[in-house]
Amino acid sequence: MKIWVDADACPVAAKEILYRAANRTQIELILVANQYLKVPPSPFITTIQVSSGFDVADNEIVLRAQPEDLVITADIPLASEVIDNNAIALNPRGELYTKHNIKQRLNIRDFMDTMRASGADTGGQPKYGDKDKQQFANALDKYLAKHRK
Repeated sequence: MKIWVDADACPVAAKEILYRAANRTQIELILVANQYLKVPPSPFITTIQVSSGFDVADNEIVLRAQPEDLVITADIPLASEVIDNNAIALNPRGELYTKHNIKQRLNIRDFMDTMRASGADTGGQPKYGDKDKQQFANALDKYLAKHRK
């Protein structure tokens, strides 16, 4: 199992949790972004820098993630694609996306996009806080404890 990170939009605090988890569990962590990423030196942490462009990092993750790999992303369409390929998706706020809930999430996302396009102010994600960090760390630890080989 490898852990793939949609790193362009992943909060710094979530990345730090992932760095510690990779070193603790010795599971390979790969961060994919369209910009240079500074990561701690570790044999378990690598980065892939892709060219700029719409969904370039997402497409790279879809191409490389294997069944049973864990993908960290808040991008619902990316989560749906990796789930379709039998990988697992976890968002940085600790929500595990599954075959059972991803279609509903896609529908909500599409509805909100339509609302925003029509001029409605739908707000946005709240600031990434301590509660989010804790929920992510707990969900990650729970997943790794259950699925590590």
